[in-house]
Amino acid sequence: MTTLTAPRTAATAVQPRARFRDLIAAEWIKLWSLRSTYLVLGLGALVIIGINANSARSNVSMIASRPAGFHNPLFDPMNTAFVTNAYQILMIIAASVGAITVFGEYTSGLIRTTFAAVPARRAVVAAKVVVVTAVMLVLGAVVSATSFGVTQAILHTQHLGLSLSAPGALRAVVASALLAPVCALVGMGIGATIRHATGSIVATILVLLLLPSLFQGETYRWVKEIGNAMPYAAWDALVQNPAAMQLDQSKYPVSITEAWIVFGAWSFAAVVVAVTSIHRRDL
Repeated sequence: MTTLTAPRTAATAVQPRARFRDLIAAEWIKLWSLRSTYLVLGLGALVIIGINANSARSNVSMIASRPAGFHNPLFDPMNTAFVTNAYQILMIIAASVGAITVFGEYTSGLIRTTFAAVPARRAVVAAKVVVVTAVMLVLGAVVSATSFGVTQAILHTQHLGLSLSAPGALRAVVASALLAPVCALVGMGIGATIRHATGSIVATILVLLLLPSLFQGETYRWVKEIGNAMPYAAWDALVQNPAAMQLDQSKYPVSITEAWIVFGAWSFAAVVVAVTSIHRRDL
């Protein structure tokens, strides 16, 4: 008796599991396939560096016009490399790019194709996290290092520039570089939760920039502690000149250790939110 075996069809064939490096390559292509990615990151970096450089140039002009021997004890050369407005722009750019990597696929419907090809949603989100973190880390490092180098070179014309070995300088550069991936991951978490372009962008700005301003008072400790737990407050503490920190009269200042913990906690929480939202919610 002869047993006939049905030929193996494409439908019954076992599909090979996607390798994680293939998922990373796919997410890399998705990110850089948009012309807006080049435009936003490129122009954003130039604007941020330009704001910091202009701050240094303005300070040099002001110092040069002062009488010989005049010294302003309140002038801090490190502040010129880490202008608040410039790095708020960096926060918005990074968070927006992080958010669009998630909600962009939902609004376009591409997410259905992605999960049809790779049902392992956690692996897809992990690949997004790796790509976004790497890209934003490079952006943050370029902006931070260039801003510090350019501004201190400008200040050096008045013999006020700092070297990277100066107290607190390396810490400030590293913290400013890490600010970009931290905010990008926060944007991913918010984008995965809201899944709407306008809502996600507004929510990231609200969480990263507007919410901290509501917790600045020192009348109540719990209010200030909430403000200290925000990424912006942590970054602000990390870029402070150690000499200036000793003169800080705040009742509840952010310590350096607490600031690094805030960076790590927000990054971890954002990844957990993104993975959980995408894995458990329907398309």
